[in-house]
Amino acid sequence: MDFIGKRKIFFIISGLIILAGLIAYILPPTGLNYDLDFQGGTALRINIGQDFSDEDIQAVVKPIVKEAIGKENVTVQKTGDNKTEVYIRTYEVDTETRDKIFEAVRDKYSLEQEALLESTNVSATASAKLITDAFKAIGLAVIFMLIYIVIRFNVRSGISAVLALIHDILVMLSVYSIFRIPVNTSFVAAVLTIVGYSINDTIVIFDRIRENAKKERRLGFSEVVNMSLNQTIARTVNTSLTTLFTILTLYILGVASIKEFALPIIIGIIVGTYSSMCIASPIWALLREKTGKKNAKSKQLKTKKAY
Repeated sequence: MDFIGKRKIFFIISGLIILAGLIAYILPPTGLNYDLDFQGGTALRINIGQDFSDEDIQAVVKPIVKEAIGKENVTVQKTGDNKTEVYIRTYEVDTETRDKIFEAVRDKYSLEQEALLESTNVSATASAKLITDAFKAIGLAVIFMLIYIVIRFNVRSGISAVLALIHDILVMLSVYSIFRIPVNTSFVAAVLTIVGYSINDTIVIFDRIRENAKKERRLGFSEVVNMSLNQTIARTVNTSLTTLFTILTLYILGVASIKEFALPIIIGIIVGTYSSMCIASPIWALLREKTGKKNAKSKQLKTKKAY
């Protein structure tokens, strides 16, 4: 397959996805759909003492929250050793509404007052700090990846790899923006995981490019990259599919908290595999071609001056 010949198509596809994400970000409701982790909110942990369904809890809690703040965003998660405790999260509400939420659950399951194990509010200020720290963590990860790639290969490879990582993050954010998927701490953890996963695929390909560049000196830069990509495509795709099927199983069979983590991983694996082959390597070839042209021009100028 001619990856380099089709690089404009790959760049356009990525550009359109990111553009669509940017438009979705700007249009009302503006911004990403931040979950309670990043917006602040109220959390209650209640010991039900028996098996229960998430839907039953939401059915009694949502009307109370909607009446209080006009929104019914409620997250319900089973916790505890025997999964008999419920962790309820919603937007920040006053003490009266918190009491109503507990009373509704208490009455449904005939609980005592002691069943309320925890009742807390997370302020918007604390959530803003969490967002800042999350972006710092992602930024530091990208910087360290750049340093590692530059040391192992060269500056050109480092720039290509980091641009591919930024591409992965932007595409993931675009998907979340377009489909209004809630962004929470699980998303940040997943992004950091995907950054490491994606860079691993890129390193394997760059290793093969370096190896082939030494062996096949008669070939041009584009031909070397195409050869290397075609030699590693089976390994890259098979590894990604194996991981993808495992994460898909977790997403299908897992509880809500597992699904929150698995979804961005699934998106990231697909995007990371695509960028390693269709973004990072073509960018490397593009930079190498430009460097080669500059060197050729410099030699021509030196030759003219000599005459």
